[in-house]
Amino acid sequence: MARFNVGGKVVDKVDLLKKRHWAWRFDAWPFAILYASWLAFIVPSIDFVDAAIVFGALLAFHILFWLFTAWSVDFKSFVQYSKVNDIHLADACKITPSKFSGSKEIVPLHIGKASAGSSSQGDTEEIYFDFRKQRFIFSKEKETFSKLPYPCKENFGYYLKCTGHGSEAKVLAATEKWGRNVFEYPQPTFQKLMKENCMEPFFVFQVFCVGLWCLDEYWYYSLFTLFMLFMFESTMAKSRLKTLTELRRVRVDSQILMVYRCGKWVKLSGTELLPGDIVSIGRSSGQNGEDKSVPADMLLLAGSAIVNEAILTGESTPQWKVSVMGRGLEEKLSAKRDKSHVLFGGTKILQHTSDKTTHLKTPDGGCLTVVLRTGFETSQGKLMRTIFFSTERVTANSWESGFFILFLVVFAVIAAGYVLKKGLEDPTRSKYKLFLSCSLIITSVIPPELPMELSIAVNTSLIALARRGIFCTEPFRIPFAGKVDICCFDKTGTLTSDDMEFRGVAGLDKSGDLESDMSKVPNHTVEILASCHALVFVDNKLVGDPLEKAVLKGIDWVYKSDEKAMPKKGGGNAVQIVQRHHFASHLKRMAVVVRVQEEFFTFVKGAPETIQDRIIDLPSSYIEIYKKYTRQGSRVLALAFKALPDMTVSEARSLDRDMVESGLTFAGFAVFNCPIRADSATVLSELKNSSHDLAMITGDQALTACHVASQVHIISKPTLILTRARGQGYEWISPDDDKEVEALSETHDLCIGGDCFEMLQQTSAVLLVIPYIKVFARVAPEQKELILTTFKSVGRVTLMCGDGTNDVGALKQAHVGVALLNAMPPNQSANPSSEASKNESAKPGKSKKPKQASETGKALSLNGEGPSRSKATIKADSSSQSAGNRHLTAAEMQRQKLKKLMDELNEEGDGRSAPIVKLGDASMASPFTAKHASVAPTTDIIRQGRSTLVTTLQMFKILGLNCLATAYVLSVMYLDGVKLGDVQATISGVFTAAFFLFISHARPLPNLSAARPHPNVFCSYVFLSLLGQFAVHLFYLISSVKAAEKFMPDECIEPDSAFHPNLVNTVSYMVNMMIQVATFAVNYMGHPFNQSIPENKPFLYALVAAVGFFTVITSDLFRDLNDWLKLVPLPPGLRNKLLFGAFLMFIGCYSWERLLRWLFPGRIPAWKKRQRAAAASIEKKRQ
Repeated sequence: MARFNVGGKVVDKVDLLKKRHWAWRFDAWPFAILYASWLAFIVPSIDFVDAAIVFGALLAFHILFWLFTAWSVDFKSFVQYSKVNDIHLADACKITPSKFSGSKEIVPLHIGKASAGSSSQGDTEEIYFDFRKQRFIFSKEKETFSKLPYPCKENFGYYLKCTGHGSEAKVLAATEKWGRNVFEYPQPTFQKLMKENCMEPFFVFQVFCVGLWCLDEYWYYSLFTLFMLFMFESTMAKSRLKTLTELRRVRVDSQILMVYRCGKWVKLSGTELLPGDIVSIGRSSGQNGEDKSVPADMLLLAGSAIVNEAILTGESTPQWKVSVMGRGLEEKLSAKRDKSHVLFGGTKILQHTSDKTTHLKTPDGGCLTVVLRTGFETSQGKLMRTIFFSTERVTANSWESGFFILFLVVFAVIAAGYVLKKGLEDPTRSKYKLFLSCSLIITSVIPPELPMELSIAVNTSLIALARRGIFCTEPFRIPFAGKVDICCFDKTGTLTSDDMEFRGVAGLDKSGDLESDMSKVPNHTVEILASCHALVFVDNKLVGDPLEKAVLKGIDWVYKSDEKAMPKKGGGNAVQIVQRHHFASHLKRMAVVVRVQEEFFTFVKGAPETIQDRIIDLPSSYIEIYKKYTRQGSRVLALAFKALPDMTVSEARSLDRDMVESGLTFAGFAVFNCPIRADSATVLSELKNSSHDLAMITGDQALTACHVASQVHIISKPTLILTRARGQGYEWISPDDDKEVEALSETHDLCIGGDCFEMLQQTSAVLLVIPYIKVFARVAPEQKELILTTFKSVGRVTLMCGDGTNDVGALKQAHVGVALLNAMPPNQSANPSSEASKNESAKPGKSKKPKQASETGKALSLNGEGPSRSKATIKADSSSQSAGNRHLTAAEMQRQKLKKLMDELNEEGDGRSAPIVKLGDASMASPFTAKHASVAPTTDIIRQGRSTLVTTLQMFKILGLNCLATAYVLSVMYLDGVKLGDVQATISGVFTAAFFLFISHARPLPNLSAARPHPNVFCSYVFLSLLGQFAVHLFYLISSVKAAEKFMPDECIEPDSAFHPNLVNTVSYMVNMMIQVATFAVNYMGHPFNQSIPENKPFLYALVAAVGFFTVITSDLFRDLNDWLKLVPLPPGLRNKLLFGAFLMFIGCYSWERLLRWLFPGRIPAWKKRQRAAAASIEKKRQ
């Protein structure tokens, strides 16, 4: 089998190849025959110059053939490799990656002996390849390649029985299989990157064009273009080198850990860890006092830990990690569901508690863990891979640019064919000059600036976003942001703020009134509120969920570091927490086992509908009461308890979770206000008014969700919720009939809950219902993913905005995923290091030096400055404190200002290179990461996306018009002997380059408009615009040249002679330049997306300068200037005619362009047609 369909997230297909012997390669033997034929037949038969031209053409073809093997992986595999069906004959394979995962590659295929410890005992050999830091192994059973398996999907019983690698042989086998736990990148050199850039097809093509211009004696112009090209490529190479060097700084922490190997505890470095190792890990800090990070992904077998995961998820609230004790032995570990048991590589342990009761005691009092994944397979490694492999050069709409160039090449080939035909009719013309001019016409179509301009458009957006605290790891998504037509938002922590207000307790009596005076609330209810939470002390500071902190404050209790809760003012009993069963999103509840005096209780809180089934004596008004408060937009949690029989503490700890959480007594509802963020309503209103549909996807209750949705403009019509009917099935009217759902969505806003999803999946009604829903409530993380894939399958371009922890799947699925990190608002995070040092110096006496430094480091890493930055700052802080905060002299202040300015300049780059995304800035959750506690970044991203889209569209139009005009001038006028002077060509090149640069720096307008940009280059608007304007340009050009010819009838122009100034040449140059300026001015897309021409000052000045320059040369004010430009004086009548014609040409093109913009506005894609088609095809399959 020559091809394997892998269908994974990274690799899609694998083709088996065998390298040909060098003599049998297609870039060797056919050319050997051609060179021999040239020697044998051509050299003797024609004169030496012609033979040399033939040899030059052969050589150029050979070089081009060889270059194609560097440009196209498919071509390389055809030329240098042969396809094979037997995997044992293959020595390489061609990898086709999944969509948006980069380009194809040929990698070596390795066949080695299977390691002794490998799972497939029968196999004596192992066939594998390495692709992008991941290993793929051939499986004989599946007959395909699959990723190297790591022990991360076993059942909990397997992990609890783990005793590590028992012998040296097993350690060796595991090292051979998985390799060392390091991030190894090849360090590229500037020369290597420059060589890569110089082998790019565009670059080679441009150098070839420059060679052609030189042959035609345009020396200044050629050198100017070449210099510009090398400058651009070297800045690109320099910026990539900087990015890659920055990434290489991130290393696996090489702290010394206790590892259980060969039956005993040994000390090993973090880089020596292997999957399956049993490790003891706890909080440890380095010499500079900074907390060490976890070296690999590990599963907690015993003990618990508090971890700061900001570097991966951006979540600044420390996360509580618990052991797998108490989980069902047959349950499988799930990467999505069981995050609370896993310590992720790169995160920092802030506090740990060991467990002395396990079969393996840790010698250093750390937590007992088993290593799941190492190196690039860890969560940090995956994020590193994403950043590392998306630092390639980016462009907007790359396939469209290819097709567009193809469209222009057709025109050029017609023009070149015309010249060739006419030229061959005249036997006196030089064949060499004729072929040269034909090559020039074809190559003139592809402007040398194209790749530069396209990447500048995207990079300008990347830099603008980075300045606003929004970082992007996948730049190809920026143009998608301009096409977004539906924006989905998470509710809690995204639209509403994290700061919950505790309102009181309801449901204590039949009336269901809210009781906010805690002295009137039963003791058990208050005790549940005080102790059923996951709060914890880290460095004498209480950290955890803001909702749980709000409760403690509201009931006026305190929680101590010994896990005991007590009332501040006395009068109640202290509650000692014995065992916690943490909140899990699939269970929607949490529980604690507590001791009050000498009695044991279980306290449970969770979603009212899940607790409902676990209460013995359910009050009749239960549902009515909680719905009353959810309708007001409050967050409602049900509280319940159960008394336990007498037992020891160890028995209480080992109680089964299911037993703890059943047979409960109802104790009231805790009611919270979740205030909507100040700007949520205005941001969503702006999105709605700018032609976007809005949807809410939340894990909260449907009534709460609908209330919030109505306040933030997601829903404005009467609302219908799909719920379980009293008898069988579900009801709003009839969810099975698509016409009804569509008709209902016209008059109502629809909402469905997570429990309805299973019904929709069973009845295959997902495509019929989901696209019309506005509010999705009680949705599990996997269902969020399903919602976004459904939206995408009906042709919608989606944006998802969430908080990066439980929204990961949905954020990855959306075309544009925006993870909001609840760090600082942008204005505060501007200078985190000074903030941190200020806080530290305020209390110098209290804390010891190392801890102080670690605090600063923590503050920094939470604000997203990578670890490499924080070390430097810590040193600076400690030195400034030791100096006693002395006053800076004026000179020092000046120096600091200058340094800051230089740093900023280095950071921001020059617009030609994308900004560096550091590890603390990126989130493993999504392509876009925003350091804001608000949804405002969504509008920034859409504005920049629209701006990029509009900029690329206008660039294509301008390039198209310029190329069509150039092809005409070079062909028809060349036959009449009209040529451009060298200086003339250079000046026109300078103006074009300046115009393009200023166009791409146009800033988007602060407000989003209701008008939408055209999503594609290929549309009626672009074609009609190009043809109409080209017709006007052509008419002006031809009439001006005809008018000039009347003034010089006697002169005979030699077609192949060297350039010498004459009237026709002068007029054609002036007219051509006027057309160029008019093209830029007419096709500039200002409002409603970008700044208008008067607002884009650099572009305005360039236009005014160009118009001024042409008026000066046309009116012949400075004769010396015109002589230098080799322009002859114009007769007065012709001069006025030219200027008036230019004015008319501009007015004609401008009116045509405006008319087309009015006739063809951008519209929301017609997704309902696609939805009906997709639903119909599913229906057919079912029948």
